Amino acid sequence: MGFYGRHVLPRLIDLAMRSRDVMAEREKLVPRAAGTVLEVGVGSGLNLALYGPAVERLYGLDPSPELERMARRRLRQIRFPVRLIAGSAESVPLPDGSMDTVVSTWTLCSIPDPPRALAEIRRVLRPGGRFIFIEHGRSPDAGVLAWQDRLDPMWQRVAGGCHLNRAMDSLIASGGFRITEIDRGYNRGPRPFTFLYRGLGVRS
Repeated sequence: MGFYGRHVLPRLIDLAMRSRDVMAEREKLVPRAAGTVLEVGVGSGLNLALYGPAVERLYGLDPSPELERMARRRLRQIRFPVRLIAGSAESVPLPDGSMDTVVSTWTLCSIPDPPRALAEIRRVLRPGGRFIFIEHGRSPDAGVLAWQDRLDPMWQRVAGGCHLNRAMDSLIASGGFRITEIDRGYNRGPRPFTFLYRGLGVRS
């Protein structure tokens, strides 16, 4: 990974992911996490302050050392135990059935092997454990999807492997989760980048 990927991209991600609209989406679902929680793609720690009193302990997983450093600066405001782990979602270094909740926000788009990552999320969740997700992805509108498909190769190169056209609900359901809540729709901004899947899955 070059200078751009190590130093420039993490700051751009942090800036984009703390916009008012994005934070408003986070505020709707992240506070519902409870118990022992794994956040996949904790990034710069933008969700940390949103976790509610039902959280007993949090594990934050991310492959980026620079984003981890940014997240550590946000730990000062957190009152429950937090452990930040350097690693990938395709190989989570936690025991089977050890998590009550897993949270993923704007993360599955960038994981190289999402089925493997979802298998790992399912593995670390206890039976009946909850998967809270907010992801952007494939639009149901043909015109928007055509632009997503057209832009996707370029976008992967400039946005750290982020894909615009993954059908997140299908991915999650095929990963062994029963989706109990799902809300789909556009956030503000250019439509190829802002079609969201917000919801809750239960380990089946």
